[in-house]
Amino acid sequence: MSVKTIVYKGDNVVLIDQTKLPLKEEYAVCEDYKAVGRAIKNMLIRGAPAIGVAAAMGVALGAQSIAEESFEKFECELNKVCAHLAGTRPTAVNLFWAINRMKKVLEANKDKSIKQIKKILKDESKRVLKEDIEICKQIGANGADLIDDGDNVLTHCNAGALATGGYGTALGVIRGAHGQKKKIHVYADETRPFLQGARLTAWELMKDKIPVTLITDNMAGYFMQQGKIDKIVVGADRIASNGDAANKIGTYSLAVLAKEHKIPFYVAAPVSTFDFDIKNGDGIPIEERHEKEVSHVFGKRVAPIDVMICNPAFDVTPNKYITAIITEKGVIENPNRKKILELLK
Repeated sequence: MSVKTIVYKGDNVVLIDQTKLPLKEEYAVCEDYKAVGRAIKNMLIRGAPAIGVAAAMGVALGAQSIAEESFEKFECELNKVCAHLAGTRPTAVNLFWAINRMKKVLEANKDKSIKQIKKILKDESKRVLKEDIEICKQIGANGADLIDDGDNVLTHCNAGALATGGYGTALGVIRGAHGQKKKIHVYADETRPFLQGARLTAWELMKDKIPVTLITDNMAGYFMQQGKIDKIVVGADRIASNGDAANKIGTYSLAVLAKEHKIPFYVAAPVSTFDFDIKNGDGIPIEERHEKEVSHVFGKRVAPIDVMICNPAFDVTPNKYITAIITEKGVIENPNRKKILELLK
């Protein structure tokens, strides 16, 4: 897709404002790390890999404005930048992976001048973006072989170019199959309450001229029952060491339905999405977002005033419901901790 999700341009980080899509294609210019943090928190940029890229660029952007000349004081100030960015969203592990990567680069270059370090951090953040795009393309190539000519593929939320540095994870698999000239049709769940499927996935696929049908979330079971879904491919925001995967709320329901209807259920994600500090899905933190996302649609209230609302942004799909996890290093069938470690070692 020709649209750039995020770039480091001059002295600013520029990203497409995904809250305005598909009606407006506008870009937000972040002049400091706090603006990057707001963009992550308010979902101008979203999707685990894209959040990771934004975090790396936010750290680099924050570094540029630090006036301290000694390494110790510079590091202290940069740690404050990192802590601010780390507090934006809790579930997507790529956020913390990217921040830790930038910290390691800082430590590895502590003998250099502050001016050199600032440039090194900026260059590293650009490298994170470039690597992410290449990783997604490899995920797409690895997953394309799992999609057959003529398949109808269901996806949930948006795990496309907009959720990554470019190309996508789940949509990367779909793009990979499409690139092999396979005739596929995509069913995109609207993905309440933020409507990433309706606003973003459908928009991306239409731009790439990949056939897509938009359905509401509660239609998915019907289409499975009718035999109109052959494969399901979703992304992930964090994967526990045993293969349990956190993804946008509603994913777990699809996985259970897929098991009942004997439909392969695939999770596509980069290796950076694995969290080996978490034994299983019970340890994955689930972000609770503002109730207004449920009570309002495009700024208009659709629910009774003062009604109690819950708005968990993610759910966890246990590994027993996952046919395979597709990574840039290969495909892990019937995932468990042993198989994951064998592939990634």
